[in-house]
Amino acid sequence: MFDDKISIIQNLTGVNSSKLNYYLEVQRSNEKIKIQINRLELLHQLIKDINIDMSLADILERVYNKLPQAVPCCFLGLALAKGDRLVVTAAMPDHRQPGQAVPKTSLLWQCYTTRRRLFYNQNRDGQPACPAGDEQDPMASWGLKSAAIVPLQVRNQVIGVFVVGDYQDFTYGCSELAFIEQLADQLAICIENARLYKEVSKGKQEWEATFRAVPDPIFLIDRQYNVLRHNHRNSHNVPEMTDQEEKPKCYSVLWKRTAPCENCSLEEVHRTGKGVYRQLQNDGAIFDAFYYPMVDSSGETYAVIVHVKDVTEKVKMEAQLVHSAKMVAIGEMAAGVAHELNSPMTVIIGTAQMMQRDMGSDDPRAEWLDDIISCGMRCKKIIQNLLSFSRQGQFSFTATNINEQVEKVLSLIHYQINRNNIEIVKDLDPGIPDVLANGHQLQQVLINLLLNARDALEETTGEKRISISTGVVSEENKTWAVIAVSDNGCGIEPDNLNKIFNPFYTSKEASKGTGLGLSVSLGIAQSHGGTIKVESRPGEGSTFRFLIPLKNESGGEI
Repeated sequence: MFDDKISIIQNLTGVNSSKLNYYLEVQRSNEKIKIQINRLELLHQLIKDINIDMSLADILERVYNKLPQAVPCCFLGLALAKGDRLVVTAAMPDHRQPGQAVPKTSLLWQCYTTRRRLFYNQNRDGQPACPAGDEQDPMASWGLKSAAIVPLQVRNQVIGVFVVGDYQDFTYGCSELAFIEQLADQLAICIENARLYKEVSKGKQEWEATFRAVPDPIFLIDRQYNVLRHNHRNSHNVPEMTDQEEKPKCYSVLWKRTAPCENCSLEEVHRTGKGVYRQLQNDGAIFDAFYYPMVDSSGETYAVIVHVKDVTEKVKMEAQLVHSAKMVAIGEMAAGVAHELNSPMTVIIGTAQMMQRDMGSDDPRAEWLDDIISCGMRCKKIIQNLLSFSRQGQFSFTATNINEQVEKVLSLIHYQINRNNIEIVKDLDPGIPDVLANGHQLQQVLINLLLNARDALEETTGEKRISISTGVVSEENKTWAVIAVSDNGCGIEPDNLNKIFNPFYTSKEASKGTGLGLSVSLGIAQSHGGTIKVESRPGEGSTFRFLIPLKNESGGEI
């Protein structure tokens, strides 16, 4: 009875009604909080799932698959600014409009220009989303009855609009729109990051393509001589590098050394902060090396770019030109001297022959005339060889007897060698076949080899000897005619063997050599399809072998 009275009093005073309203309000608040938590979780998950390397269509599809868990959603659209136009970039699930321009009468354009969010409800507004016009509005084909349109803003700049739509009326209110705005802000950041990533990636690809397109090796080297990056033009010497691997050292990759080079140009660049140029020789090749500093924001040089250019052939061509000019001058002088000597020698020989004819055979002076005629004929032969040597502009290849070329050369320089008390030992193979060659150029090579042998004997005491031999050998699956010039002179140090054929390299004094002889000789040998090989031991002497391929009757190599 008492409890019933209390219940009646509570009902009359509205206590129960207040409790019910309170509980209902708490329940509604909890539901709103749950919805908000779900939306935040969804927003966090979406942003976590979106990668900067995803396309806009992929980003929109990822949002479209998740968004219905937070707000009603049957359609998503994305229109981005391109210059002074607004273009539909992606739409889900409708894929037909990408690339379509948005007319300026559209709600999308209005949202873009005013920077304000817009609601659209067809029944409330009483008119379609797109007024009739000359241009087709993409919203006309979407068939939406309600939509939330919000601007995409990054750093106070509108880059486009984001559309969330439904096929039902009055789907979106302020709560949904606030969430959609939050989502649009995050999407704008993702879209801008993706755009910047693509620009950086494109710039990186263009830079790498340019870097790799350079035909010469380029290296990026730090202060510890580590090769950080290269353009794969020397990839057989430089392994592909990763962040975990130990970086190769530049002195090992470039110059085949086990320690930094003396007077290292990298150190000079770090010390001065300026570029450096060096011409270097390594393994018989000549390189132009350019060193450029890489400077950070504080002005400190943190790395050096090394551009290496192989100029061996270029230097050889320059050497050939220098040598050719020198030979032209020598040839002109030799021709002039030979012609000047030829006339008096003809008179001397002719006069001696007439005197010999007038004398009887028993005249004791006849022997003197024999000597005059013999020496005169020898001088005339030397003059003819000198004239022949001076005509080196004719570089036609014909069948050439190597032994004859050796004899001509010896007749020209026999005196220069003999006056140094050097014995010449000949061992010429009489059965050696002819080779297809230019006789004048063969003589030039032989003269260089013989004069180098003479110079190598200059400081030698005791017996001095130069041996010249010809023959046929089989090497490297080919048959060669070989001319070998040996001496018992000072020899060549092992470290210098790979340098002696470099243009302008010489171990002689400046007044005694230009460093062109062996370089030009090797070039002549290679133009004949052959080569020059050298064997030497310091203190024992050297042997240079000039190899020329033998030809068969059909013109091919044997």
